[in-house]
Amino acid sequence: MLLFFLTTFLQASQNSALLFHGNCTTCHFETKSVSAPAMMEVRTRYLNAFPDKKDFVREMTEWVHKPNEERSIMQDAIDKYELMPNLAFEKDVLQDIAAYIYETDFTKQHSPH
Repeated sequence: MLLFFLTTFLQASQNSALLFHGNCTTCHFETKSVSAPAMMEVRTRYLNAFPDKKDFVREMTEWVHKPNEERSIMQDAIDKYELMPNLAFEKDVLQDIAAYIYETDFTKQHSPH
């Protein structure tokens, strides 16, 4: 049973990483701001505002599901890069990606960007 749980957990974790790298890094490079804020900056801002994982995931999921300038915690990024477009992801996918972002220290990742 433990092996099944660990295998399922690792598969879910890998899936979340694939979802993140296959979608988010088109605009949000891990450590460099180009066409959108760097993901390490986004993560830091959300961690400061929502240190609890449940709150972090909920707030980031809601933001990406329906970007809204009035609800933003990164107004300076909107001023610099404009409002993030609505990407029409399912909420469960966004929750997986947000959990991955919460758990990942991008300063320690090896990124091709």
